[in-house]
Amino acid sequence: MKKLLSVTSAIAAFALTLCACEIETNNNYKPHNSNVSAVIDTPDSAEDSGYDPYAHSNFYDVGEDMIEEYDDVDYGTVLEDVTYYSSTASDNKQCSILLPADYDKNKSYPVLYVFHGFEGSHNDQISERSYLRMLYGNMLHDSLTVPMIIVNVDMYTDKLADKDSKTEEQLRFIYDRAVYDVAIDLMPYIEKNYSVKKGREYTAVAGVSEGGAKALCTGFQWLDKFGYIGSFAPGPGVIPTEFYKGTFWNTPFFDKLPTPTKENTPSYLYLAVGSKDPWNIDCTKYYSHILDDMGIKNQTDIADNYEHDAVFWRQCFYNFLNKIFR
Repeated sequence: MKKLLSVTSAIAAFALTLCACEIETNNNYKPHNSNVSAVIDTPDSAEDSGYDPYAHSNFYDVGEDMIEEYDDVDYGTVLEDVTYYSSTASDNKQCSILLPADYDKNKSYPVLYVFHGFEGSHNDQISERSYLRMLYGNMLHDSLTVPMIIVNVDMYTDKLADKDSKTEEQLRFIYDRAVYDVAIDLMPYIEKNYSVKKGREYTAVAGVSEGGAKALCTGFQWLDKFGYIGSFAPGPGVIPTEFYKGTFWNTPFFDKLPTPTKENTPSYLYLAVGSKDPWNIDCTKYYSHILDDMGIKNQTDIADNYEHDAVFWRQCFYNFLNKIFR
């Protein structure tokens, strides 16, 4: 079993205290094809559920079996390269959509919006062979998550014809616009064309690496729209930090994080980074420190022996999918 370093609040400014503790296997975890009797249902409202995601340790031993394809599992329907008009980009944009197994247009579903990493695309997490499609399908089959629609966002929010000519610095700031595109353009399109449960208690956002930073930005920019936020190995650029100072990576989206009210505090705010991540450990710990200092509840994990790759993303999405919309 892998070990976890949990980030706790620091008393002095910028001081971070890390404590090591054994990860407990999530009580809801069952291997594929196990006999699972308890089905996770989506409550009619957040007030109807007594489930506390913070009361359960996260699980960091998700193996290859959870991203394999099995004959007896319905992995839902993948809609790749779905086009919608973005007023933010002043151009058409694309996303990819995963509809859950047994999707029924006469029912309504919560929605998870997912951001890719730097220089990625809207096909990174959602495609016919993507790890997230397999992971989610197996989890849903084993009653470890709830039926939901997952939307893979393309963070490139500018004239599509110019994309190949953009520098890394230009892309960094173009991705910031996705924070607005998601709420202003993409969400209305999804809500108009698919059977969606509306409201922050039925809407989540998550992302990896640069997308993890954008997930934090999106969740806090639109606290009234997103009830669940997952940020996996987020880079700099959310708020001012000392990391990568003097580079375009360091330019912050917020001067400081907006302070949630009682009504729009995230139902679950989850940050995670691998202990062998070469870039974003300090950023992740710093964001957690600031959240703690502001009194904003979060669950932040430093997962032992993980790096900055899809093997780690699978761990993070497992935990997030297991805890949202409960």
